[in-house]
Amino acid sequence: MSKTVLMQGNEACAEGAIAAGVRFFGGYPITPSTEVAETCALRLPQVGGKFIQMEDEIAGMAVTIGAAVTGVKAMTATSGPGFSLKQENIGYAAFAEIPCVIVNVQRSGPATGSPTMPSQGDVMQAKWGTHGDHPVIAISPSSVMECYELAIKAVNLSERYRTPVILLMDQIVGHMRQGVVLPDPGSIKLEERPVNDKLGHSQAYVISEGKLVPEMAAFGKGQHYNITGLFHDEKGYPSTNPEICEALMRRVIDKVELDKKNIIDWEEIDMDDAEIMVISYGGLAACAEAAVADAREKGIKAGLFRPITIWPFPEEKLYELSKKVKKIIVCELNGGQLLLEIERVVKGNCPIDFMGRLNGSVIEPDEIFARIEEVAKW
Repeated sequence: MSKTVLMQGNEACAEGAIAAGVRFFGGYPITPSTEVAETCALRLPQVGGKFIQMEDEIAGMAVTIGAAVTGVKAMTATSGPGFSLKQENIGYAAFAEIPCVIVNVQRSGPATGSPTMPSQGDVMQAKWGTHGDHPVIAISPSSVMECYELAIKAVNLSERYRTPVILLMDQIVGHMRQGVVLPDPGSIKLEERPVNDKLGHSQAYVISEGKLVPEMAAFGKGQHYNITGLFHDEKGYPSTNPEICEALMRRVIDKVELDKKNIIDWEEIDMDDAEIMVISYGGLAACAEAAVADAREKGIKAGLFRPITIWPFPEEKLYELSKKVKKIIVCELNGGQLLLEIERVVKGNCPIDFMGRLNGSVIEPDEIFARIEEVAKW
């Protein structure tokens, strides 16, 4: 039976991950994500899982990767500087095709910044933080209920595509408290990584016909294979053969890019007849939604487009909507990171206005409403 519980966003994130089958958490406490670790420390032993606090964020990411290759669903959580420190190992997991979830509860920065104040300043770092070309999946919840639901989705996506998935939260939603409807565990759809249990099979990255994701054996259970961050062949052994390197890189990217329709998600509110489209995401989207509702009461045809999947970005839908509206207002708690992607996608179909904030405070609904009124007069 389902039940309703009062939860903080960080707690709901941890509970959702556990409901999705996560049985290992490795990390290092950092504000404002610490409650994710605290909840996992309490709850994982209760369900037969393991929690370990490492000496730093780099090690926290490394042990998460190590647990994942043994066949366990694994997660870590961090914020700001910790997300920066994890980047090299995130790239390793992407290239070695190791499924794992990285929760990033964004805080104001850069550097130490303000650990207790909100920001959305890691949007571009989520996509380009590690070096080289690699697949990226990043999803952003806007409510405590979504922290639970999208944690489940993040785990499922990581298993399906054998890739790290970033749950891109922020301090607003991480520390928000709301009622969460916990579903009956039997109703939760769980996905498992493709597995090859044939002992002696040493071709760790062989692809079945028509597939882009290789089957994965649990390391340490009798099957020999090699894991490396180097360009590698089907056995996992390093290779500098240009054809092998190109084919590997293309496949690793294509397994996400060519299946975007099954990854990308968004929300539209009052967009059917909207003339002004407000674009916002994460915890700030609640403020934008309230402002759109106020605008509607004043007779202004405003609507909200909320990307849930940040990467891959829902560009086809945004392009379609940008041809129907007269103006766009982008609201972010940064200097305009997603704005750059929106400008690229819209391609001049309509004017774009920007509301950003860098001082760690939230853009209030009445401020967004005032901007909607101003833009409506253009």
